[in-house]
Amino acid sequence: MIKTPAICDERDLLFGRAPKPVTCGHGVVVGGGSVLPEINFTLPPMEINQDSWQMVREQYREMITGICDRAVDLQCPEFVVEFELLPPMTHRPEWGAEITSMIRETLEHYHERYGLKSALRVTVVDIRDNERPPRMRSGAFLEKMLECFDLCAGSGADLLSIESTGGKELHDVALLNGDLTGIIFALGVLGATDMKFLWDEIVKIAQAHNVIAAGDTACGFANTVMVLAERKMLPRTLAAVVRVASVPRSLVAFLRGAKGPAKDCGYENPYIKVLMGVPISMEGRSSACAHLSPLGNIASACADLWSNESVQNVRLLSGPAPVASLEQLIYDCRLMNEALREGDDAVRTLRRWLVESDAPRDPQAWVLRPDVVVEISRRMAECSSPLEMTLCGAEEAVSTICRARDAGSLKIPERKARWLDMLSDVLVTIPRDTDALWESVKAAHPEVGIIPSEYLLNESSMTH
Repeated sequence: MIKTPAICDERDLLFGRAPKPVTCGHGVVVGGGSVLPEINFTLPPMEINQDSWQMVREQYREMITGICDRAVDLQCPEFVVEFELLPPMTHRPEWGAEITSMIRETLEHYHERYGLKSALRVTVVDIRDNERPPRMRSGAFLEKMLECFDLCAGSGADLLSIESTGGKELHDVALLNGDLTGIIFALGVLGATDMKFLWDEIVKIAQAHNVIAAGDTACGFANTVMVLAERKMLPRTLAAVVRVASVPRSLVAFLRGAKGPAKDCGYENPYIKVLMGVPISMEGRSSACAHLSPLGNIASACADLWSNESVQNVRLLSGPAPVASLEQLIYDCRLMNEALREGDDAVRTLRRWLVESDAPRDPQAWVLRPDVVVEISRRMAECSSPLEMTLCGAEEAVSTICRARDAGSLKIPERKARWLDMLSDVLVTIPRDTDALWESVKAAHPEVGIIPSEYLLNESSMTH
C-alpha cells in the first residue's frame, strides 16, 4: 500500500513541519514551518428549523465576527476556521451552504481590511446512519450529503472534511461487548471499504471546485472508546489499541486523494503524518471545552494546526466562549512557533516536554510517542491491505504497551494490565482472510444489521 513512510526518523516528526505542506485560502501554508490555530465553534443548545433560522444565522455571524476581531487584536497573522455542519444543515444542504457563504464573506472582509489571512474548512455530517441498517453507497441520505459537499465547496470552503461512519453499526456493538474481532472487522474491512467509495466522491467534488479534499477521522470509533475510557466504562488499554487500529481506515482518504490537513479530532493523525507526509490538525488540552482526554500535551507534539475541537457560543466572564477559545489557541501556537524560530534543538526540547508530561501516565498517550508512532508506522507500511495493516497496528500497540509496562516506563494498574493479555490472546485467533473473518463476525453478532452489498460483501444474511 505504501512501502516507505514519508518520515522515517522520529527526530523529523515535529510540530509545524510536514514533508507535504498544504497551501489554502489566502495563501495560508499548513505544515510549512509554523503551527497555526484552527478554531471550531458551534451553536448553544437551540432548535434548528425554519422558524429559528434567522437566529441561527445571527449566532454564526456573531461568532465569526468576534473571532476575527480577537485574531486582529492579538496580531495573529493567519489561522484556519472550521465550520462543522450540524445535522439539519446537511439534511438541508442549502442551509449549510448559506452559513459557509456568510463565514467566507466575513473572512474576506477581514482579509481586505486588516490583512488577516485565513482558510475555511467545512466538515459535512455523515447522515447515512440515520437509517438502520445504513445504506452507505445509495439512498437519499448519501445524495443529500454529497449535495452538501458540492454546495459548500461552491460557497467558499477551502478544505472539505467529514467524520465518516462506515462500519460504526458493528463497531458500537462490538465495543460494548469487548469484542476485538468485531472491532477489527469494522475498522479494517467495513470502514476501509466505505472510505474508498466515499473519498473517491469527495475528491471528485473538490477537484470540480478547485478546493482541497482535506481528510477524515476515526472520531466515531477511536474517540468513542477514549471518551468511554475516560468515564471508566472501558479500559484505557483497549482505547489505546483501538486508536492504533483505526489508522488504516483514516489513511484510506489520503490514499484516494485527500491532501490534508488531516482533521483535528483524529488522534491517529501522527501516524498519518508519518505514513503520508501530510500536515495534520490536532487537539489536546485546548479541546477540554468539548471532551476530556489524557492527551492534553502530547497531542501537540507534531501538530501543524492546533484546534479546540468545538466550543458552544455561550457567555463566559471574559466574553463569548469561541473568542476565549481562539485566544488560548493563539497563545499555544505562539509558544510552539517561538521554538521553531530558535531552531531544531528548541523544537525537540519542547516536543520532549510535551511528550514526557503525558506518555508515562496513560497507554493512549504512550502510543502517540514520536518514536512509537514512527516504529509502528514503519511496520504497518509493509502491509498489503487495510485489514492486514489494522491487525498489525493492534498487535504492535499491544506489544509496545507491554514492553513499556514491563520496563516500568508506563504506569498501568494490574487490573487494567490483564486486558493486555486478553487482547493479545484474541489477536492471534483473528482470521487474516476477509471472508473467514466475515463468517466469524456474523456468527458472533447475528443481531447487527449490515447490508453486505453496501460494503462489497457477498451475502445478505445479516440484513434485517
